[in-house]
Amino acid sequence: HLVESGGGLVQAGGSLRLSCSASGFDFSAYTMAWFRQAPGKEREFVASILWSGGTTDYADSVKGRFTISRENAKNTVYLQMNSLKPEDTAVYYCAARPLTIATTWDEYRYWGQGTQVTVSS
Repeated sequence: HLVESGGGLVQAGGSLRLSCSASGFDFSAYTMAWFRQAPGKEREFVASILWSGGTTDYADSVKGRFTISRENAKNTVYLQMNSLKPEDTAVYYCAARPLTIATTWDEYRYWGQGTQVTVSS
């Protein structure tokens, strides 16, 4: 069970921090990721973090602006989003898969309901 929070409306250049709270599985043994889906577009990979927190991966479109992190003691993963652009507007989803990092959505086992992020120009 994954529950996202922290979405909202922000002006271009602003920041948001998304959180995803997990339950019902061994969070510390799962890779966590964020995906997003804009209207009329396919779901796309944003960022992922290994179960240990020691390895991260980012889509080229967000590198240098977004940071993924996790607190295993709190069963929570975060996505800090800075320098937001209108093209970042989408529903952001939290996802989980056992052990290794992956960048395609069908490799993830658990999904949250999503949180809307809207960036105005």
